[in-house]
Amino acid sequence: MTRELVYTGFMSLDGVVDSPGGKEEGHRSGGWVMDTEFVPEAYSLKGEELADTTALMFGRRSYEAFAPIWRDSADHAAYKELPKYVVSTSLEDDAVIEGWGPITILRSIDDIAELKRGDGGAVFIHGSAELARRLADADLIDRYNLLVFPVLLGEGKSLFSRADRDKRQLRLKESATYSNGVAKLVYDVLR
Repeated sequence: MTRELVYTGFMSLDGVVDSPGGKEEGHRSGGWVMDTEFVPEAYSLKGEELADTTALMFGRRSYEAFAPIWRDSADHAAYKELPKYVVSTSLEDDAVIEGWGPITILRSIDDIAELKRGDGGAVFIHGSAELARRLADADLIDRYNLLVFPVLLGEGKSLFSRADRDKRQLRLKESATYSNGVAKLVYDVLR
């Protein structure tokens, strides 16, 4: 039995995952999620994921952006005591945010593969586009939970690698569309 690695995130129609929450994240069109009409049911996937989440995973930059905010956020209280894994070769052990549950730093793709071989439930990757691309290239992602927004951003961090590689087949597990143009797409990676 292996643990499932699930990438979850907001994505533009052209595959950009950069700065959905605001310009301070770096993209000149940052905040594009907030610019879309709020329809509560379009975000139901995020609530549904809580039942499956047994741990969180971040790349260093996403961890440093999310941890100080999510640690004290009522909207993310359910994540507080879950184990968290930060994938980084540069983050020091003494630099982790205190008071946000158990945090383990993983240093390599091999460490992540070892985590997957262990016991436990699904590990959800938030943000972390660069990490997600590396994990996909290493064939370690098992599922994509995407909320695709009706916006074209052009330049920005992409969830998917542009490298020449073997075809990877996905199977649509679940989908829905909402009145604000957001589409929920849940894909299993076929092996």
